[in-house]
Amino acid sequence: MALTYSAGSLVKARGREWVVLPESRPDLLVLRPLGGSDDDIAAVFPAFEAVDEAKFAPPEPGDLGDQRAAGLLRTALRVGFRSGAGPFRSLAGIAVEPRAYQLVPLLMALRQKTVRMLISDDVGIGKTIEAGLVASELLAQGEATGLAVLCSPALAEQWQQELRSKFGIDAELVLSSTVSRLERGLDLGQSLFDKYPQVIVSTDFIKSPRHRDDFVRHCPDLVIVDEAHTCVVADDTSTASQNQLRYELLRRVAQDETRHLLLVTATPHSGKESAFRNLLGLVKPELADVSLDSEAGRKLLAQHFVARKRADVRQYLTKEDGLTDDSLAERTAFPSDRYFKDETYKLSPEYRALLDDAIAYASERVEQAGSQGKREARIAWWSAIALLRSLVSSPRAAAQTLRTRSAAAIAASAEEADKLGAPLNSDAADSDAMEGMDVAPGAETTEDPRSHLAELADIAAQLEGPAKDLKLKALIKHLKALLADGHNPIVFCRYIPTAEYLAAQLENDKDSGRRGPLGARTVVKAVTGTLSPQQRLERIEKLAEEAGGDAAARRVLIATDCLSEGVNLQHHFDAVVHYDLAWNPTRHDQREGRVDRYGQRKDQVRVITLYGDDNGIDGKVLEVLIKKHRQIKKDLGISVSVPDELSTGVTDAIVEWLLMRGRENQDALFSADAFKVSTAKLDSDWNSAAEREKASRSRFAQRSVHPQEVAREVAAVREALGGAGEVDTFVRESLGALGAVLRGDGEDFTAQVGGTPIGLRDALAPTVGAEVIEKDRPIPFRVDPAVARGEAALVRTDPVVGALASHVLNAALDTQADGARPARRCGVVTTDAVGTLTTLLLVRYRFHLMLPSRSGEKQLVAEDARLVAFEGSARKAEWLPPERARDLLDATASQSTDRHYAERTMTRLLSQLPDVYGHLEAYGEELAAELDASHRRVRQASGEIVRGLSVTVQKPADVLGAYVYLPAAPAVPAVAPAAPGVSA
Repeated sequence: MALTYSAGSLVKARGREWVVLPESRPDLLVLRPLGGSDDDIAAVFPAFEAVDEAKFAPPEPGDLGDQRAAGLLRTALRVGFRSGAGPFRSLAGIAVEPRAYQLVPLLMALRQKTVRMLISDDVGIGKTIEAGLVASELLAQGEATGLAVLCSPALAEQWQQELRSKFGIDAELVLSSTVSRLERGLDLGQSLFDKYPQVIVSTDFIKSPRHRDDFVRHCPDLVIVDEAHTCVVADDTSTASQNQLRYELLRRVAQDETRHLLLVTATPHSGKESAFRNLLGLVKPELADVSLDSEAGRKLLAQHFVARKRADVRQYLTKEDGLTDDSLAERTAFPSDRYFKDETYKLSPEYRALLDDAIAYASERVEQAGSQGKREARIAWWSAIALLRSLVSSPRAAAQTLRTRSAAAIAASAEEADKLGAPLNSDAADSDAMEGMDVAPGAETTEDPRSHLAELADIAAQLEGPAKDLKLKALIKHLKALLADGHNPIVFCRYIPTAEYLAAQLENDKDSGRRGPLGARTVVKAVTGTLSPQQRLERIEKLAEEAGGDAAARRVLIATDCLSEGVNLQHHFDAVVHYDLAWNPTRHDQREGRVDRYGQRKDQVRVITLYGDDNGIDGKVLEVLIKKHRQIKKDLGISVSVPDELSTGVTDAIVEWLLMRGRENQDALFSADAFKVSTAKLDSDWNSAAEREKASRSRFAQRSVHPQEVAREVAAVREALGGAGEVDTFVRESLGALGAVLRGDGEDFTAQVGGTPIGLRDALAPTVGAEVIEKDRPIPFRVDPAVARGEAALVRTDPVVGALASHVLNAALDTQADGARPARRCGVVTTDAVGTLTTLLLVRYRFHLMLPSRSGEKQLVAEDARLVAFEGSARKAEWLPPERARDLLDATASQSTDRHYAERTMTRLLSQLPDVYGHLEAYGEELAAELDASHRRVRQASGEIVRGLSVTVQKPADVLGAYVYLPAAPAVPAVAPAAPGVSA
């Protein structure tokens, strides 16, 4: 008759030991390998396979390690945990180590029965990580069974990569380009969102009524909305039809009061109060109308809203936050500031003549159209703007615009002309999508191939190159300076032809052997909207790969604004050049935010803005819009968007003056009445928006979770899973003991693993690349967890660290393993660190957790590793506090210990271990009580969430390691030559 095994008990099957999980039945055992992850879970039928009760074998007294053995084994064990016993179920299993401040939204979320959050931290702080933490925790706890991320199609692949690589969430892409393939695999009547419970959906694809209804009916119970500010409209607007469709979609999604909803945006307030209130209404309907000036209103908002600047989190959990000391202090290395430099250029005589001719033509065309009707006037207006902007951009963009028919030319009305012309010619901060907005607009309004514009196009094409295009000449000069100072810049352009033109002028042509002006070791590539989002990322990676690890190699990326939102480029680039001025300063901030964010290694990001001194446009846009935006951001520490209609009003006034008066009369523009009116209203409204933002940041500062609460949970997590310092020591000592070659005296270092055991090299190959292992290339290890591809972070969740820990742990448990074994289960060390015989035990506990959730109670088994220590013999043990036990890991041998004496000492200790089992069981009960209290504390705001919660300890505990520390005294027997591994 087959034995019945309870959850948490150990069994032996298929040649290894397993933990029985709660999902098991008498006829079917669901098993997880001892110390393994959920990815290794297996099902076994006892009727068909041999399953035996397993007893965890005690250490062998002859398998002695040195002074490092206990610490290495403990860390290797803890790194291997993928299912912690604490209140954060997912932290042990994700491949990212969150900053302490990134736990705040998670703590806020766990206090809500149905999670409704607006996460509005500043650009570059890590909102994607914060949303991912909440999502992975809700899925791990069973509070959510599915996930949908709504985002721009340009960011879909990046979201997919982030969720997969960092959180182990494998989500399917639902885009206009993938939906047909996905639907072919559906059963009759099956919804796409039933078959794929975890999806990343293009907001623009799903917002149409045809797809929206199916999504709303079958929507997962957890939804993340990226760039949520683009999904609401102000009450007084009538133009943003696409935003209206998105808002209607989210309004219906939010109507289900049981659905978790995370809204993510760095700019929740566009300057329009009603749009902000509509956004809050999606989170909680009461927030749309509640008085936020009242204490009750602010308290309600604080439960659901988190918005912090970099200055708020740059140093966190310090005494300034109310903590008693800085032991948990965390300093996040954001770039300290952006260094701005505005550089001018003048037009060449040939280019000046072309621009004057174009301005005269556009002016005449606008004047003629004004007498022909509103439709003709608006078509001519958009044609003039397209002509001027492309001419200021580059000769190639000018030539294409001059030869291309205006998009507004087919309009049947003035309103339609605005609808067709505005998106391609303006830089609205809340434009529906960046996709397709970087094409050169058309200026031609006739179909005559011999028109005057066609003649101008021919002239423009002859002005390519630094001899006549002095803007390009200025760019080359400034790029050379940046490269010489060790920077890798991104050059942002407005139009695709300009980006392609710059790349052609700057790159080295391998086929022809032509060397570009930036040097042979500088790799230049262009990324524009002609590439799909995935192809853009691939080209950027290829650029970084071609530049390689050569310290003298440099990278220059030429990009349009298809990369100005969402894509993270801080690992490869550290400077920004605005080749074309955007007509809305928010776009500049978005561009700069691609590199000025967490993970940027340069302390200062350089920003160069090129502007034409004599083209009649750039200088005024820079003075009135760009510099004003910078000053507000410097004063507040955050970006405040200028209302689009006010920005457009100023640029319209500049263009209108240019068409009426020409380039030579630009100085008089600032005294013109119309310009004064538009700039005065801009200043007034912008200043008001800045004051509102300043007041709201103060009023709505994150106060629902205090730093002391975060500190308590961070301390608990580090106690259970280990901190960065422990991992750093583990990696260095383990690799050194295994035969790797380490180089680097600072915090960061490299390791060549060609001399390590083959098993370790095989385990590392999938994470760092087979070529790195085969050619024995150095693997960079970084203290900063934000690492680039091919590098390893010194955190427990890094795949390289995980592979190393698994190898060390398996070698320690297998006394017959080949090669070096840095960690051992036993050790005897003679040291000055103790004054009497002291014993350190590494104990593994297993806990049964009964966690209530919305879908019912969930029973789990989790593991934890603890150190316990006592003085004297096991029978009369004097137990030491936990901190004294941890201190023993740092004890160093002061003299060698005779191996025979060490083995006898260890044999005696192991025979006496039954005398301490009672204490180990009692300590396990204490830990279970602490865990129970921790779970209740994190979920304190909702009684329903903790009703039925319980934590119990599985008995007996496993003694994984036993280490004896002998006082250095004359009484120690005379030493024979020390056996390898007994002492250090």
